[in-house]
Amino acid sequence: MGRTVRLASVEALVNAFQLVKHAPSLGGVESLASIPATTSHIQLGTEGRARAGIPEGLVRVSVGIEDVEDLWEDLDQAIVRAATLR
Repeated sequence: MGRTVRLASVEALVNAFQLVKHAPSLGGVESLASIPATTSHIQLGTEGRARAGIPEGLVRVSVGIEDVEDLWEDLDQAIVRAATLR
C-alpha cells in the first residue's frame, strides 16, 4: 500500500457496510468494523500511529458468525460505494 489513504475514504468504506456494523471496539459475535485512527488509537495522534505502524487508512474488521457469502457481498458493495463517494 504505497499511497496514503485519506481518513474520509476509510470512513466512507466503514459507513457503506450494510451487514457489518461500525464499532469503536470489537468483541461481539457479529461482524464489526473499526477505524483505529478515530477509535482505539486516537490518543496516539497521527505521528504516534505512524511510529506504531498504524496507517491512517487502516480499517479493522472483526469477522463474526454471519454467512461467509453475505460477508463477501457486503465487503464488495462497501468498497464500490465508498469509491463512488471520493
